[in-house]
Amino acid sequence: MITQIRGRLVEKNPTYVVVDCNGVGYLLHISLNTFSLLPENENIVLYTHLSIREDAHTLFGFINKTEREIFRLLVSVSGVGPSIARTMLSSMTSEEIQQAIASEDVKLIQSVKGIGVKTAQRVIVDLKDKILKTFDLDEVSLKQNNTNKEEALSALEVLGFARKQADKVVNNILKVTPEATVEELIKQALKNL
Repeated sequence: MITQIRGRLVEKNPTYVVVDCNGVGYLLHISLNTFSLLPENENIVLYTHLSIREDAHTLFGFINKTEREIFRLLVSVSGVGPSIARTMLSSMTSEEIQQAIASEDVKLIQSVKGIGVKTAQRVIVDLKDKILKTFDLDEVSLKQNNTNKEEALSALEVLGFARKQADKVVNNILKVTPEATVEELIKQALKNL
């Protein structure tokens, strides 16, 4: 029904914003990713999704159409409601969620607060084909990168680095050089840890 809102940013919080459109203030629930990408100027455009339940009509705002599409795919999965989908988009970027689903990374999806093993598996089963088709991801390169990433993370853990910190560093390296070998990942990570 409401697909986007263009207006003046009146209030900005990590979980919601209020946008004034010709005198009407719309409260939009947002993810931390959207919050961090909001422009500093007052005039903004947010893509929206209206969630209607018996007890509430809730408007969610997204910085881009990709994030909104990921949100819609997530809420289509049984057991994943709007608040869990928003938490997921706050914990990971849209691209990280796409990669996690396409590479069947149950542990990464399960690391999101409120998602258990069964729900994580259901997300993968229900959305993998849609993610691969919609976002044109190459399954072969995902598998290889995921394997290289896992091996590099295991090696870094053995060397005494915290997995969470190592994971961030390795992800940053993979953004710059997606085809990096395990050895290259470890060498680069050691320079940055």
